Amino acid sequence: MRIFLDANILFGAAHNPKGKAALIIEIGRNGVWQVATSPYAAEEARRNVARKFPACVERLEALLGEVRLVADAPGVPAPAGLAAKDAPIFRAAVSCRADVLLTGDIRDFGFLMNAPDNADGLLSQTVADFLAGREPPG
Repeated sequence: MRIFLDANILFGAAHNPKGKAALIIEIGRNGVWQVATSPYAAEEARRNVARKFPACVERLEALLGEVRLVADAPGVPAPAGLAAKDAPIFRAAVSCRADVLLTGDIRDFGFLMNAPDNADGLLSQTVADFLAGREPPG
């Protein structure tokens, strides 16, 4: 399974190394899932971590080393209604053929959450929704 991480998921993993977002990256590191993000999302996470929790910048960089970086695909259309600032996130997730886009951005991605029919088949979920009901890998 391919999982694409939005900037806020990277931020959460860096800030809370024992949290669910960090668990996603850890499971990816163990080869259970393929975890990806984009340079655009990584840069947004860097800015926010540096501004809010500068002590976590080093951890974020380490986490980014464990995640595949995929490019934006400007030719991929974003769903109508998605904010322009979030279109590069959606397009990069589509370009890497992600099964799931994990984001905590309910305000901008809310209409796409658990609604792959609204997003050309791409499932957008929060980390909590994604993990709910899944068996722990092992």
